[in-house]
Amino acid sequence: MLTQALIVDDSPSVLDFLKRLIEADGAVEAKTFLDPIQALGVARELHFDVALVDYEMPKMDGIHFIRELRSLPGFSETPVAMITSSDSDEIKLRALEAGATDFLPKRPNSVEVRVRLRNLVSLGQAVRKLNDRASHLAGEVAAATRKLQDREEEIILRLALAVEYRDNDTGEHTLRVAKYSQIIAEQLGLPPRFCRDIYLAAPLHDVGKVGIPDHILLKPDRLTDSEMSIVRTHARIGERILADSECDLIRLAATIALAHHERWDGGGYPNGLRAVEIPIAARVVAVADVFDALTTRRPYKEPMPLMDARDYLIANRARHFDPDCVDAFMSRWDEVATIATTQSLAPFQRKDPQSQLVA
Repeated sequence: MLTQALIVDDSPSVLDFLKRLIEADGAVEAKTFLDPIQALGVARELHFDVALVDYEMPKMDGIHFIRELRSLPGFSETPVAMITSSDSDEIKLRALEAGATDFLPKRPNSVEVRVRLRNLVSLGQAVRKLNDRASHLAGEVAAATRKLQDREEEIILRLALAVEYRDNDTGEHTLRVAKYSQIIAEQLGLPPRFCRDIYLAAPLHDVGKVGIPDHILLKPDRLTDSEMSIVRTHARIGERILADSECDLIRLAATIALAHHERWDGGGYPNGLRAVEIPIAARVVAVADVFDALTTRRPYKEPMPLMDARDYLIANRARHFDPDCVDAFMSRWDEVATIATTQSLAPFQRKDPQSQLVA
């Protein structure tokens, strides 16, 4: 691949000389410009490995040009030489401060010009190789990170399904809560990455149920007060299982597990938090979890009709639930109804990391 050079000088004869000189060994391809403003316009679209610019030009001097070139993406490390016949230390200092790498004397037959130009091209080639290598390594790191995230997500899903299978023979409560939570988070305008993380962490909200005895968890009748007290311990159990992880997702899941039974009016458990004292992720999951619990069959109850469950959420807006979360949920009711009535939900599918919607 040829080294790409940018040459800017208001003298056609100097441009022709520098172009022939820099292209002499066949390893460089040069684009020449009499107009520095036009040259900057092209530099916004094309990348150059080396730049040569005259100091004295009518529309823009070389120092100004170098400063503008350095501000463009991809030109922070590009070797840039200013061509000048001046020996002024002040001019050279200003050029260096603007980002000049070297200076070329304006003497067409100078051996010094040829040597400096050759060194400049070699430096440009080295910078390009380093940048290419850095880009390659960044790609490898990104691919490895995506692979780790895929594994992380799969582990979370499988753990959540294992918990859910204890009292639900399909495990689809896990997936519905994840999807409902995602809808709410997106409608609240939370950052895309946080929406994704809530989607992935939400299924672990009931992981603490592994500590609840089966004769209570699977009881087909109404629970006694003492049995209900035992069930309520699942929030702290879940938090203890998930706490202190080095994984951001697991830490978020721990927060959700602990606080998803808190109420907006302060009447929830285990800490009696109220309103915005409750972490936003837990407020989101609370709406998703209760709605799905109401609308699905459990050992102790029949499913509630969707519209009745909808009315329940609205009636408990600003009492049990964060009103903004309820409003967000209702604003996409058609999607909610589709999820609620789908017979079989697919497991988590990973999409482009830039996507705001993980489905």
